[in-house]
Amino acid sequence: MPAASLRLFCNRAPVARRFGLLRAVLLLVLLGGGGARAAALPEPIPAMVTQALPEAYLRGQAQMRVWGLRIYHARLWVTPAFDPQAFTATPLALELRYQRAFKGAAIAQRSIEEMQRQQPIAAPLAQRWQAALTAVFPDVQAGERLTGVYEPHQGLRFWHDQQPLAPIDDAELARRFYAIWLSPQTSAPSLRRALLGEASAP
Repeated sequence: MPAASLRLFCNRAPVARRFGLLRAVLLLVLLGGGGARAAALPEPIPAMVTQALPEAYLRGQAQMRVWGLRIYHARLWVTPAFDPQAFTATPLALELRYQRAFKGAAIAQRSIEEMQRQQPIAAPLAQRWQAALTAVFPDVQAGERLTGVYEPHQGLRFWHDQQPLAPIDDAELARRFYAIWLSPQTSAPSLRRALLGEASAP
């Protein structure tokens, strides 16, 4: 309703109706009407994260883009003892909410490539790790999530949305996997800084 028409209507309306109209206008604004946008509520911590890490809190989140294309939105939960300089020393959880479809095998292959960018991996070990990740990762569609919980000196566990996947009991693979995002040698330093809460999300 244009501002002039609203003032004319309010001046002619009885007091009770005038207050009722004002309440309706305020409600419309709060719900995002008239061009206004309601403030987004923060997403809750996933149940599997709170079960695995009762003291977990959201350290940071970031948007991963490649050539301007949105790939996934990442969120990192850590415990109070977390130290970015020794990120493999304490449990943590990383969630990736994909914004386009990917094959599980492609996610596994890309993971190994990112690990090798930081430090070479012997061919037989790389093949074994890629096979282990391929066996766990499902194909994902836009809007679906993969959540991984890192357990120091043990391995990692994954969930596809709320569905638990097979655990990987390989401490070195788990450490190298999370280094993709959290190591200073990551190929996405701005995303790392945002996940660690050191900069705003890109």
